[in-house]
Amino acid sequence: MNSHSMDHRKIEADQPLRIAFLGCGGVTRKHSKTLKSFPGIRRYYASRSPEKAEAYCREWKGHGHFGSYEAAIHSEEVDVIFIATPPDSHLELCLAAVAAGKHVIVEKPPFLRASDFDLVETERRKTGVQVMVAENYFYKPLLRTLQRILQTDWIGDVKFMIFNATKTQKTGDWRDEASKAGGGAFFEGGIHWVNFISNLGFTVRSVKGFQLAGSSHSSLERSFQLVVSYEEGAVGTLLYSWEINTLFKGLRLSRIYGTEGSITFVSNGVFVFVRGKKWRLFLLPGLSDLTGSKTMFADFFQALRNGREPAFHLALARRDIAMIEEAYSQPL
Repeated sequence: MNSHSMDHRKIEADQPLRIAFLGCGGVTRKHSKTLKSFPGIRRYYASRSPEKAEAYCREWKGHGHFGSYEAAIHSEEVDVIFIATPPDSHLELCLAAVAAGKHVIVEKPPFLRASDFDLVETERRKTGVQVMVAENYFYKPLLRTLQRILQTDWIGDVKFMIFNATKTQKTGDWRDEASKAGGGAFFEGGIHWVNFISNLGFTVRSVKGFQLAGSSHSSLERSFQLVVSYEEGAVGTLLYSWEINTLFKGLRLSRIYGTEGSITFVSNGVFVFVRGKKWRLFLLPGLSDLTGSKTMFADFFQALRNGREPAFHLALARRDIAMIEEAYSQPL
């Protein structure tokens, strides 16, 4: 599945870019806040509750609202469908939007299985629309900073990488329901870090997962360890959890070790410290967009305007899900 060199239907530069959110929850709120800074964007809101859709439209100064997902998908006022519902509904809604000739942005995790991407790609080709996955970690300034450092010889040959993504996260919603979530904490939130550690400039050779038992909150796991071996010889370990108390509710240090030194960084991207052949401190790299969301949307909107796929395309999103599937297939 390699379509990132293909041309797609364009939304002309002199036309507004009209996006309808399916689902009015926390994710839609977060993205609506980010999109306020983008000119030429018209936001619409759809919910199974007409009252909720109207409330979100009023709060975020949208251009319209819909009392059902189907109404938004088939509206002539909408160019792009943004799927912000629980994961179990993503595939069905995506295929419906594609069939209606709409471009699609789907929230992570995009689909429940890697094989779902093949069906999406087949259907997408019929209408020439784009399907994009909202994976902001691919666009994080922290990732770009680490990529640049790892291209140098400042710490010598990289041997070990330890990524600390532990935190405490309350749920009490669809994330605790296996049928809706599609997986536990590692699938819902850890997919960000799977993407991160796959795009440092090394080639993933194999993965092994260690799944810890679920807590009383859910039958789904809330802590997971992933070990990744890279073709270049390094080994990476990801610690992901929703039940680990952290300093200041999120201060987590990660490290990359080489034969000549190491890289220490705060997992949220506040600073990167290099000790090796050269010493460097990168403080608040990309402060204006620490999450990478603004850069992500800028890339998506340019792709929609010029008919070319964004830097983070479907083949890369498929790889992330395939890695999670492989990790889940190996019990502790």
